[in-house]
Amino acid sequence: MKQKTNLIIGLFIGFFCAIGLDQWTKLLAVRHLMGQKPYSIWNGVFELYYTENRGAAFGMLQGKQYFFLLIAVLVLACAIYAISRMPATIKYLPLHVIAMFLCAGAVGNMIDRFSRGYVVDFLYFKLIDFPIFNVADCYVTVSMFFFLLLFLFHYKEEDLQCLSYRKKEEQA
Repeated sequence: MKQKTNLIIGLFIGFFCAIGLDQWTKLLAVRHLMGQKPYSIWNGVFELYYTENRGAAFGMLQGKQYFFLLIAVLVLACAIYAISRMPATIKYLPLHVIAMFLCAGAVGNMIDRFSRGYVVDFLYFKLIDFPIFNVADCYVTVSMFFFLLLFLFHYKEEDLQCLSYRKKEEQA
C-alpha cells in the first residue's frame, strides 16, 4: 500500500511539473514570439514560430471546445482507471509514466483552450513542413509512441490483464 501511495504522489508531482513546463513554454512563446518573425534554431530545419490553434491536431475541428473537454475528461478517466488497476511494481512503471504524461498533455492544452480560447503552438520543423506543435503535444505523441512499442514488444496479454474489470472480480 505504501508503495502505491508513493507512486501516486510521484505521478502527481510529475503531472504538475509537466503541466508547469508546458504552460511556461507557452507563456514564453506568447511573450517573445507573438507578432514576431519566426526564430530560427537550425536554419531551414527547426524554428520557433508562434501560432494560435483553435482546433485539434493539424487545425481540425476548429472551435469545438466542449468536444475537446469531453475528450480530455475521457483520457483522464481512462488513465486514472488504468493507474488504479496497475500494480505499483517496476514492471508497470513505464505504463504509469506514460499515463501521467498523456494526462499532462491533455490538461496542458485544455488549460489553453479555456483560458485563451485557443492553444499556443510554437515548435516548427520547417525542413519537412510539419504542423506547428507545442510541449503538451509532445507529451501526447511521445507517450502514445512508447505505449505502442511497449504494447507490441514488451508486455504480453497476461501482463495487461490487471486492467480488466473481470479479472479483479474473479480474484475477489
